Amino acid sequence: MIERIETGARMSKIVKHNGVAYLCGQVGEGATVAEQTRDCLSRVDALLAKAGSSRDQMLQAIIWLADMADFAEMNAVWDNWVPEGHAPARACGEAKLARPELRVEIIVTAAC
Repeated sequence: MIERIETGARMSKIVKHNGVAYLCGQVGEGATVAEQTRDCLSRVDALLAKAGSSRDQMLQAIIWLADMADFAEMNAVWDNWVPEGHAPARACGEAKLARPELRVEIIVTAAC
């Protein structure tokens, strides 16, 4: 069975199937990459909770940066957020994001 949560015409914020929660990409507010990353990860936390999951149950994270020069600044926030011993499989790349002010987008998949 597939469960869709907060579904609109274009996408669902969460799709659950066979004990796995797939979250839509999250972006954050703020002037710096660190601020946007913190806000983005707080949104991931909220979606994980809504899916019946948590940071400890993350399976994979895909991170898109508007500029790879921001890699270290984003990682400083990420490293403090990820629970020790529970780091997901992760990829990080550079991409043109949906709006020019966006600097980071994070997509998480987690067990639930």
